[in-house]
Amino acid sequence: MKMIVGKGSCGIAAGANKVSDSAESYIKEKGYAIETSVTGCIGMCYLEPIVDFIRDDGTKTTYVMVNAETIKEIIESEMKGEVAAQYEMPEVDKIRLERQTRIALRNCGIINPEFIDEYIAKDGYKAIEKCVTKMTPEDVIDVIKVSGLAGRGGAGFPTWFKWNAARSAKGTKKYTICNADEGDPGAFMDRAVLEGDPHALIEGMLIGAYAMGSNEGVIYVRAEYPLAIERLNIAIKQAEERGYLGENIFGTNFSFRLRIKAGAGAFVCGEETALIASLEGERGMPRLKPPFPAQSGYWAKPSNINNVETYANVAWIINNGGEAFSAMGTPDSKGTKVFALTGKIKKGGLVEIPMGATIKDVIFEIGGGIKNDKQYKAVQMGGPSGGCIPAELADTLIDYKALAATGAIMGSGGMVVMDETTCMVDMARFFIDFTCKESCGKCIHCRVGTKRMLEILTRITEGKGEDGDIEKLEELALTIKSSALCGLGQTAPNPVLTTLRYFRNEYEDHIYKKKCTAHQCKNLVSYTIDADKCKGCTLCAKNCPVGAIEGSIRNPHIIDAAKCIKCGKCATSCKFDAVIVD
Repeated sequence: MKMIVGKGSCGIAAGANKVSDSAESYIKEKGYAIETSVTGCIGMCYLEPIVDFIRDDGTKTTYVMVNAETIKEIIESEMKGEVAAQYEMPEVDKIRLERQTRIALRNCGIINPEFIDEYIAKDGYKAIEKCVTKMTPEDVIDVIKVSGLAGRGGAGFPTWFKWNAARSAKGTKKYTICNADEGDPGAFMDRAVLEGDPHALIEGMLIGAYAMGSNEGVIYVRAEYPLAIERLNIAIKQAEERGYLGENIFGTNFSFRLRIKAGAGAFVCGEETALIASLEGERGMPRLKPPFPAQSGYWAKPSNINNVETYANVAWIINNGGEAFSAMGTPDSKGTKVFALTGKIKKGGLVEIPMGATIKDVIFEIGGGIKNDKQYKAVQMGGPSGGCIPAELADTLIDYKALAATGAIMGSGGMVVMDETTCMVDMARFFIDFTCKESCGKCIHCRVGTKRMLEILTRITEGKGEDGDIEKLEELALTIKSSALCGLGQTAPNPVLTTLRYFRNEYEDHIYKKKCTAHQCKNLVSYTIDADKCKGCTLCAKNCPVGAIEGSIRNPHIIDAAKCIKCGKCATSCKFDAVIVD
């Protein structure tokens, strides 16, 4: 029997290490013949810690929300040949997993990322062997072209075109680079692959390098991903020991070396020229294009940059054929896409689905709907560079063109779900605050423009909005969008533009009525107590941190507006709905 504990970052944060330690200690104490292992995140972060038991006959049971004590009960049941049904993964969640089509995430949560043999057992490194022994570089590029694989980092640029441009570029020294600088708030797709299936990335980069004529690669990963870096280092070392990395791979004249560069966590370094500057030891700031990296990139040599998810698809495409990948999705967007579901959603985590599904499918069918059954309001797609898509457009297809038509973008795949309690003005302020802080400062439009937008949005959320503020925001947004040097600045206004487009009434309420209908902007919210409903239970007074509520037991209470800090604890503690939030 084998016990596998999910030890991605989400599992560890939920207590997987404690579960593992408890289980191993208990197994040793009892003398049970149970092999223990680890795996990455399977995507169901809301069920962590997750533990699989695989019996000698190959049958498997998955247990969820396990803790250091319940794992002992589970072990005892398994040793008796029984299933601890009370801890088993619910059927609805099994169906949720079965509904996905996992290509980039095919091995995540399945194999031990620290043992290369488990990757090899899943046809690992067969694709690169096929490429270097049976295919020409042009053949490889043709397969990727047929597949329709587009960059999964946000721009959606055809992968084959970038590879072909690098291959056609003059020069013998070329670089293959992976952009693992995943900086969007609410996005963790790349981290899951790095932690759960690092060899898929390595093999994808090997295939890309062969196609482009490159012999050196770099994985640029943010330093905030220590577990990902640790497992990547292990994977690279194991691949070198087996001869998959190094000189004369599979006895051919193809050689490739790979190393890791830990970035300092600058969002702008997700832009390829800023990433290259950081790799060269310079401050991460974008450069004018052209020349494009394919002609003059890292150290002025031809370079290709793709993100983790893009490379993670490549080996599967080579093994299964470009047609198999292009058969999924829409005419404009082929294959599958990984999304990180966060925010006001019941079942947060990672999902991988074919392009062409609707936003509603992802949020309600796979994500389980809105937390606490509140009303669905909007979803932010594409991170700070994306836009807010309102509930009335929930039937929008997940397709590069369809999403662009809404004012949002596919981005790297973050989906931040919002409910009726979300203030869209404050949400726009949050994202502008992020991009303002992350601006490299090189161009005035981004450096100063986002600052001015943030000032206006802050003023509006504080109840100090003025007539003409909306027009100023629109003018600034359009100017920045058309004048900024790089993609960060050009897309920074998107959250403001989309919220103005779909939720203009909220801006007007903030400015002219001095009201926040979502009751999130403190300066625009007031708390009073309905004397007819108040039973004088004193719960509100006991929970008020500043003593702003007066009243005796069994008599109506009163809130002193001068003392009230608008924390909302009175409203959440009242059992009789007597606290009025306006």
